[in-house]
Amino acid sequence: MAALTDAKRIVVKIGSALLVDAETGALKSEWLQSLASDVAAFKARGADVVLVSSGSIALGRGVLKLPKGTLALEQSQAAAAVGQIRLARAYEEALTPLGATTAQVLVTLEDSADRRRYLNTRATLETLLSLDVVPIVNENDTVATDEIRFGDNDRLAAQVAVTIGADHLVLLSDVDGFYSGNPKDDPGATRYDIIDTITSEIEAMAGDAGTGLSKGGMKTKIMAAKTATGAGCDMTITEGSRMGPLSALADGGAATLFTARTDPKAARKHWIASMKPQGMIVVDLGAAKALGSGKSLLPAGVSDVRGSFMRGDPVDIQSADGTHLGAGLSRYTADEARAIKGKRSDQIEPVLGYPGRAALIHRDDMAL
Repeated sequence: MAALTDAKRIVVKIGSALLVDAETGALKSEWLQSLASDVAAFKARGADVVLVSSGSIALGRGVLKLPKGTLALEQSQAAAAVGQIRLARAYEEALTPLGATTAQVLVTLEDSADRRRYLNTRATLETLLSLDVVPIVNENDTVATDEIRFGDNDRLAAQVAVTIGADHLVLLSDVDGFYSGNPKDDPGATRYDIIDTITSEIEAMAGDAGTGLSKGGMKTKIMAAKTATGAGCDMTITEGSRMGPLSALADGGAATLFTARTDPKAARKHWIASMKPQGMIVVDLGAAKALGSGKSLLPAGVSDVRGSFMRGDPVDIQSADGTHLGAGLSRYTADEARAIKGKRSDQIEPVLGYPGRAALIHRDDMAL
């Protein structure tokens, strides 16, 4: 699958049923080790890999000997608290011998809705990837009630892919792709190899079948596909229980590929350009030239700040002669931006009283 082997940044979603034995509640260590080998191989090719992994509740309920079936909210949260530390340790033990450093990142779906938290999450993940780390992302089940009720790590994985500008999202599932019907019930159901457009007919075909440990169904995967492909990220659904699931997929294993309509960078810039600006940043001639050559906007190049905006809000960027240059997401509030306009990077901390970010608007958060 060229779309996967050519990808530079990959997000892989792993469901509970792949990691945890439904009967014993034990970790499937051999399978996890085969996945770790795949991750190491992709990293050796130069790709960034982020794992979005379920499994904390499934692991924790086994340790706590909680009953099978639906758990009360408090039991789910307690199981997540116990299982999360075991889940993180399992990934560390599988990946460290292969030369991969791991990190645990706990998020909620709300982190992508709140712009400040979104930027914080994005900055953390980008920094980890720049340091050659494999982030292990999971829903913060100990405090997030929405995911526990809805079982939505498919959508979480898509949002992580959008956040970091991934070009491929892989959903390791209990089926080998998207079918016209539930293949467990309908022997005539056929698998789609490639889906270029998610039509209303495709959405209507999605079922809700899931396993005992995994709450996600095909509807959540279609939701994930719409999110990912709309942001320029290809998405693949494939059967994940085989050993070495990523290498098997790259070698042509059965799957359904949802193709992106654009590339991640273009999709992000279109999103930024379409947002309603909350203020304006006026830049001097030197800064305007630097922006034109692909540089970030530093406070030193800012001559005026207009309007009232918070960190993460969209702002217009204008030259001193009134020419509209573009738009971007501010890394400072309007008051902070006014305080540091015209200042060098080493002057930011003395002015604000705390270390700030070098760029007022980073080039990745800018559409010119």
